[in-house]
Amino acid sequence: MKKYRAFDNRVEVNGQTILSFVNALGSMRKIGLKILADNGIENPRHGEWYLQQNWLDAFTYIANVADSSTLYEIGSAIFDNAEFPSEIGNIYEALSSIDIAYHLNHRLNGEILFDKNTKEKKKGIGNYHYKEIHKKKIEITCDNPYPCDFDRGIIYSMAKRFKPDDAYFVKVEHEKEKSCRDNGDSYCTYNVSW
Repeated sequence: MKKYRAFDNRVEVNGQTILSFVNALGSMRKIGLKILADNGIENPRHGEWYLQQNWLDAFTYIANVADSSTLYEIGSAIFDNAEFPSEIGNIYEALSSIDIAYHLNHRLNGEILFDKNTKEKKKGIGNYHYKEIHKKKIEITCDNPYPCDFDRGIIYSMAKRFKPDDAYFVKVEHEKEKSCRDNGDSYCTYNVSW
């Protein structure tokens, strides 16, 4: 049985991000709301904050009863719901902004974990590490408590949305043989190429 655990039980996630969970389920929206309610999140709303562990418990349920494509679809819906930096103009900025957005949409002890004025991130939730390998390849390492396929969905949707005009396709490969949180490791690595 898969189980996802917050690094700190006081971490919260905003309602608009949680709504991606519901919106990604489309016609099964009512089921998504029930899964969230069963895990302590009643009727998520924009501007409200909810315990990250409750949301992770909902992911645990999905991971154990559905296939990985459901987690992937939820991750793919994040950009349409969560707060992201407004100045994204290309694939490099898009992929490097995932970590900023992650911190913008989480808080600890009532304090949002990214300061828009100082551009500083606070610790406590892990990261999405960005590394440019060469002009058409980027490595993203995720050391956070979320499911692998959820992260793959976020990464792919960002890369696809901001792919260069001269790129026909974007490819996201999960290097499971290197390290995988589903296998008990502390991080997963994804290679994005086009």
